[in-house]
Amino acid sequence: MKTKEVRAMGVEELHSKGKELEKDLFNLRLQNSAGQLENPLKLRFIRKDIARLKTILTEKENQA
Repeated sequence: MKTKEVRAMGVEELHSKGKELEKDLFNLRLQNSAGQLENPLKLRFIRKDIARLKTILTEKENQA
């Protein structure tokens, strides 16, 4: 997910996307612990996306 895409989202969209990514991260961690994860780099990308969302969400909430 690109930063421009995240900045174009509204606050509610950011909250829902964040929850969705948290669920994805949980499922990927379960797969990783069971040894079924095909691409372990997905964990890193999801974590970075969550951090990016939270940062921009904080910026938007502070502006309002």
